[in-house]
Amino acid sequence: MTQPLDENNNNHELVRNTGSDTTIDDFLGGSIRLIQPADGYRVSMDTVMLAATVPAKPGQTVLEGGVGSAGAALCLARRIPGVNVYGIDVQTEMIALAEQNIAYNDLGDFVSVEEGSVLDRSGPQARFDHVMINPPYLAKGKAVRPPAENKGLAHMDSTANLSDWIKFCVHNAKNGGTISVVYRADRMDEVIARLYRRVGDLKIMPLWPRIGQPAKRVIIQGRKGMHGAAQMLPGLALHSDTERYTPEAREVLWDGKALNL
Repeated sequence: MTQPLDENNNNHELVRNTGSDTTIDDFLGGSIRLIQPADGYRVSMDTVMLAATVPAKPGQTVLEGGVGSAGAALCLARRIPGVNVYGIDVQTEMIALAEQNIAYNDLGDFVSVEEGSVLDRSGPQARFDHVMINPPYLAKGKAVRPPAENKGLAHMDSTANLSDWIKFCVHNAKNGGTISVVYRADRMDEVIARLYRRVGDLKIMPLWPRIGQPAKRVIIQGRKGMHGAAQMLPGLALHSDTERYTPEAREVLWDGKALNL
């Protein structure tokens, strides 16, 4: 059964039901295959777009907070051979699934994960060339929490709020390193406010459902310790009136093209 990527929950290109509580989903035209829960948190279009924006080079290091099932980490490692991606997540079951996906895609030499919280900043600072996050979009108490535990933690603030996620990025990024965040467009002011004076040279890319429609998501990227002016980029329209995806979106989602900010 073939289905397109979806910006919400049904976020797969090709799905194979394993006959259990999981499915196998193809990303980047099948060059990445993810084992995912049939119910609960599933990798979305946001994940692929975030990975596409990280301007890493072979040999550099990337940290992802809230790695989940390792969708973004694996997409990035496949796009840039030789990049080293490290991820943490508070959920034991998601780390186990991420490790399974890393082995399934034969990327164990370049992607590693471990259980950990963005609240833990006791380790050495400024270790990574790039840091990327896809933090929960919903503030605690502002919406109904999804019933699946792993989906609830992924979508709604629990012990860590947006400020904690940004502090995690700043703590771990090298001076001059990039910090990339995908977030709700109607809350981008909160991200920018928390990056202020710590991360500059900001680039903001709206992701429009269609041309002429308000953006639901934005990708915000800046460099730690830099002080350049912020730029609002032209943005990317995801869907067209005649095709499921615009050619530009399809190049990122299917062909693994970088989304240069």
